[in-house]
Amino acid sequence: MKKSWIIIAAIVGVVLIIFLTYRSNFNKANDFQKEVDKAWGDVQASYQRRADLVPQLVATVKGAAENERGILTQVTEARAGIVNAKTPEDMELMGKKINTAINLAFEAYPQIRSTEAFITLQAQLEGTENRIVKSRTDYNEVVAAYNSHITGFLNEMLLNKTRFPVKESFQAAAGAEKAPEVKF
Repeated sequence: MKKSWIIIAAIVGVVLIIFLTYRSNFNKANDFQKEVDKAWGDVQASYQRRADLVPQLVATVKGAAENERGILTQVTEARAGIVNAKTPEDMELMGKKINTAINLAFEAYPQIRSTEAFITLQAQLEGTENRIVKSRTDYNEVVAAYNSHITGFLNEMLLNKTRFPVKESFQAAAGAEKAPEVKF
């Protein structure tokens, strides 16, 4: 009778070990799958950040440049009017603007700040693209760990292929390996 209990205990032990191994591998595969989904969500969030931020930055820089262009045009035209005023009638037409005109003659041109805005725009674009590259790299690392786990010897046999399919790493678009041509 003791021998039969030992055999039953051994069978139960083996079944328990198989069950615990399967459960552990299933749970680990499930955790990896959630990490893959989160990493892809981070990639999508980076894309959305770029889609939201870039048009706003470009519009801000364009607005600043247009504003400066208007100011510089007005200053230049005012200075040209002072230089070109040759008759008393011309001076009289300027009337109340004469004090401003005299001040403009001795002032320096306004500082151009739109160049700084363009530099800031470039830095923001570079930072945004760096975030996207980091998100893609993190995604590929998580996919590699997940795929390695689910395609391991024991997991290949135990895990359901429909529930835990092999995931694709991020792939660049066709032609992305070629440097883009930049035209000014």
